[in-house]
Amino acid sequence: MDKKLHIVGGGMAGAEAAWQAAKMGVDVVIHEMRPKVETFAHQTGNLAEMVCSNSFRSDDDEQNAVGLLHWEMRAADGIIMNTAAEHRLPAGGALAVDRDPFAETVTAKLKSLPNVTVSYEEITDLPEDGHWIFATGPLTSPALGEAIQAETGAERLAFFDAIAPIVYADSIDMSQAWMQSRYDKGETEEERTAYLNCPMTKDQYEAFIDALLAADKTEFHEGETAGYFDGCLPIEVMAERGRETLRHGPMKPVGLTNPHKLDEKAWAVVQLRRDNALGTLFNIVGFQTKMKYGAQTEVFRMIPGLENAQFARLGGIHRNTFLNSPTLLDNQMRLKSKPHIRFAGQVTGVEGYVESAAMGLLAGRMAAAEMLGKEIPDVPQDSAMGALIHHITGGAEAKTFQPMNVNFGLFRPVDGLKGGRRGRKDRYKAYTDRAKAEWSAWLAHFN
Repeated sequence: MDKKLHIVGGGMAGAEAAWQAAKMGVDVVIHEMRPKVETFAHQTGNLAEMVCSNSFRSDDDEQNAVGLLHWEMRAADGIIMNTAAEHRLPAGGALAVDRDPFAETVTAKLKSLPNVTVSYEEITDLPEDGHWIFATGPLTSPALGEAIQAETGAERLAFFDAIAPIVYADSIDMSQAWMQSRYDKGETEEERTAYLNCPMTKDQYEAFIDALLAADKTEFHEGETAGYFDGCLPIEVMAERGRETLRHGPMKPVGLTNPHKLDEKAWAVVQLRRDNALGTLFNIVGFQTKMKYGAQTEVFRMIPGLENAQFARLGGIHRNTFLNSPTLLDNQMRLKSKPHIRFAGQVTGVEGYVESAAMGLLAGRMAAAEMLGKEIPDVPQDSAMGALIHHITGGAEAKTFQPMNVNFGLFRPVDGLKGGRRGRKDRYKAYTDRAKAEWSAWLAHFN
């Protein structure tokens, strides 16, 4: 039998799985179809390329579940979190990175390991033997998708991830816009001024909504359905749900003061976040869209400060594929019908870079341990990792299973703490303290 661990897909999950397994002493082969086989969203052949946002979201490991997941991955010497720290950009309380150097560094680190090789070809079938992790992400190739469908007997489930546009910084009118993080959040001046803000009056907002609703949208292919994941809704879909939806979502004006008009409260605010270390690119936060390119340029230039905006990349939309994991995977992320195959990352029904990489971390460690004949206890459910894997492999309702971000709603209650908004700070701190202890104890089994 082949003694190598084969990992299909070199995204966040595949890269993390390869790193963890290789560090445990297993020989690893990463199978990545890019750049030979291109996808709609990817630009390069680098491992761990970021195709949507450049943010890993909140880095607060005491009051935020995503930040806690960051902490757990760092404790496990995760390549994604460690490399993110090397290429960090100011983003208030969030962890944002310079995306191209980040991916280049992850690729270089993995290729420098003597027991890791990268094979650039497309895998189109599920193998009958060996040790495999499939971390093919939201853009699983059609041929492999058909093979997975044939094996599982389940229909492919799909929703659509939308990509936000990126603007050249020097094309933004700073006589109207200003730099400020909401509520001046951040420990340094750079963090407190991490976001660029474009204010709107009520009339400007209403005209913007009208244009958004009337704009030409991308048509769906036959057989596709628009089952969007709520955490990544296109702005025009949000607008269709009500004219005030955007003003209470990504365009909320709270926590911001316009230095150009101190006596005037904005009706709505569009925020942009730095997208590279040079500060030459900004992405429009929360503005994922399926508008056609011409319409995007027209509509987005209605935003005060962006009248002359030049776009480095316009928004787009792509299909996402994921398994009904509660019915198909066991608690070791193995395919029940073919236990020599594990799945990891977004294809398992987690949502987001961090969650995808986290599932890769677990799959890599579990696969390596199995190959080395090591016994490892179940991932503790009270850790962020455990809460997430428990949800996708059995905690979720299979009939209504949809992709899930990590959140404190997945955590078991802590006895003696009151619920509701008033008790939230103490409750979240109790969750994170408990999780860190449980996760540290689990990691000790690998020493």
